[in-house]
Order: sequence, then structure tokens, then C-alpha cells
Amino acid sequence: MHIEHGIVAGAKLLLGAATATGSALVAGKLALDALRETGAASLAARSAMATAATFTFFQVLPHYPVGVSEVHFILGSTLFLILGAAPAAIGLAMGLLLQGLFFAPFDLPQYGMNVTTLLVPLFAVAALARRVIAPGTAYVDLTYGQTLALSTAFQGGVVAWVAFWAVWGQGFAGFSSVATFGAAYMTVILIEPLVDLAVLGAAKGMRGLRGSALVTPRLFRAA
Repeated sequence: MHIEHGIVAGAKLLLGAATATGSALVAGKLALDALRETGAASLAARSAMATAATFTFFQVLPHYPVGVSEVHFILGSTLFLILGAAPAAIGLAMGLLLQGLFFAPFDLPQYGMNVTTLLVPLFAVAALARRVIAPGTAYVDLTYGQTLALSTAFQGGVVAWVAFWAVWGQGFAGFSSVATFGAAYMTVILIEPLVDLAVLGAAKGMRGLRGSALVTPRLFRAA
């Protein structure tokens, strides 16, 4: 989902800095909530896990350029369900930054746009989870339909933000490239819910994780 270099340039890059700042404020609020709920050690451990996972998603898993961006397997809803909203947000931001610093420095000018493209859909997933998951349901007991809804919210949000940045930078002239990217990226939706269910199923069988500081409390415990 990286915005290709040159699509947004000059003063227009400042909008990405502004949206990234807003996203950081929301992530900060989530982090404060997580600190109160689970403590600093748990938040740090889960954030480190999310960072390592995000770096792997970007740098190790298959990815390929399509249209105005790249298609990646960014399992945002998976990170949210296993680690929680705040660690997932921190991990997505830090993993993306590490990849830019060490492997793709040409992406750094677009960092504000790229991190916004990841975090705002994650916040949408967190909001949607409160609506589609009953308070008495632990995440390990989710259905395919519920995981599909969360995955669609995340991946659809990523596509919408990529389209916005492309139009912001170049107008509607290259919208066919945006449509090509969107069509390719939607294939991820077919895969992510299955990954979510597989990971949740594995977690359900690992009773030793119940009460662990390495997963979100909601994974096993109903709200």
C-alpha cells in the first residue's frame, strides 16, 4: 500500500504530515487506555510483537506493484484481534518506519501518508468490533462473518486512502490505475479472514496464553 514516490509531491506532502499527526494522537489515546488496562510491560511486549510482524508483512511476505501502489498482505485485523488496538497501531507505525529507514528510504517522504493509510483503517476496525462483536464474546469465538467484516473494513479503508492520496496528488487523470490497485487489493480480503480464524483457532488451543501479557485480554475474556 505504499504510495509510489512522486505521486504526491511538494507542498501537498504536508497533508500527510497533518493526517499522520491526527492518527498519532488517536493512537496515543489508545496506548494510554492500554497502559491503564494491562500495564507498561504488556503494552511494550505486544507493541514489539506487532512491529516485528508488520516488518515481516512488508519486507518478507510477497508483495508486488499494482497501479499507484503495492499490494501487501498487511494483516491489520489479525494484529488487532490478537494484540489489541494500541499495540497494533504502534506496530504498524514502527514496522513501516523501520522498513523505510533500512530498506526503502525513498518511501520516507511519503511516511505520513502511508502511516495514515494503515492507522485510520485500524481505528475503523476497532470501532466496528464494538458493533459487530457482542460484549459477551471473546475474540477466539468469532465467526467467519465477523472476521470478514473486520478484514473488509481494514482492507477497504486502505484502498480508500490510497485512492484519496492518488487523487490528491494527480487528480482523476490516473484513476484507472487506482481502480486496478483496488481490484488487486480486494483479493486480500479473501485470505485475511481465513488467516484470522486460523490464528484465533490456534490461540484457542493454547490455554497457557489465557491471562498472558503477550495477548490482548479480550482474546480469551469476554468484555
